[in-house]
Amino acid sequence: MTLRDPHTALRWEVGIVLGLSLGASALYSIVSIIARLTDTRPLSEQSATLNGSQSSREWLDFTYQFLGIFFALFAVALVLYLLWLPGQSSFRRLGFDFTQPGRDLLRGFGLVLVIGIPGLGLYLAGRSLGFTVAVVPSPLDTFWWTVPILVLSALRSALVEELIVVGYLFTRLRELGWSTWTIIVSSALLRGSYHLYQGIGPFFGNAAMGVLFGWCYLRWGRTMPLVIAHWILDIVSFVGYPLALAWWPGLLTPAA
Repeated sequence: MTLRDPHTALRWEVGIVLGLSLGASALYSIVSIIARLTDTRPLSEQSATLNGSQSSREWLDFTYQFLGIFFALFAVALVLYLLWLPGQSSFRRLGFDFTQPGRDLLRGFGLVLVIGIPGLGLYLAGRSLGFTVAVVPSPLDTFWWTVPILVLSALRSALVEELIVVGYLFTRLRELGWSTWTIIVSSALLRGSYHLYQGIGPFFGNAAMGVLFGWCYLRWGRTMPLVIAHWILDIVSFVGYPLALAWWPGLLTPAA
């Protein structure tokens, strides 16, 4: 078999896209969870920092964080380019457009309600049972631009994860002849795996989210509601979590 075979070319394409984006993140997270599990401290006494400062100098911190968001979106641009067809844009193929704004918003907020409360419950349960690390958020009052950067970071995560792990991957795996539930489960496991750095609980929580998002995408044919829901959930996590940390420090901080 050579690259002239369409399926072989697609397999190489999928491998390259994942290697440049969330596939690499998954491998790093697997190494991270192995390191955590073999550490002398239990998971309950370990922590993972979200959107941490990258420099003690304000302008460098902003520059590094902004560039991290900016260049991460090139992976999204790549899959949109690869999926573009003559006469049919990749935005339309993935349902990532503004043709159904009201319906997309309702579906997105519906997914937030379905996922948000159970997700918080799973995190708290994981902390109590000792198989989830404490997530340490970025302080909200560090600089004037901290909250806007966190909102942009949430948008980056939503675009990268939903357009690549759902939109792109579902499209290519269907073209490779994979069955519906094989695609849904594979995508969900990938989603869970790049969250392993947070512990075992977030793996299962995000995998369950991936199953739901995958099913919704196949039913609706649109990634826009998924992006909306993911963006809102991450804004709540990045911006709202520091407030929750102040209210329930016993559950959310590492054990002494």
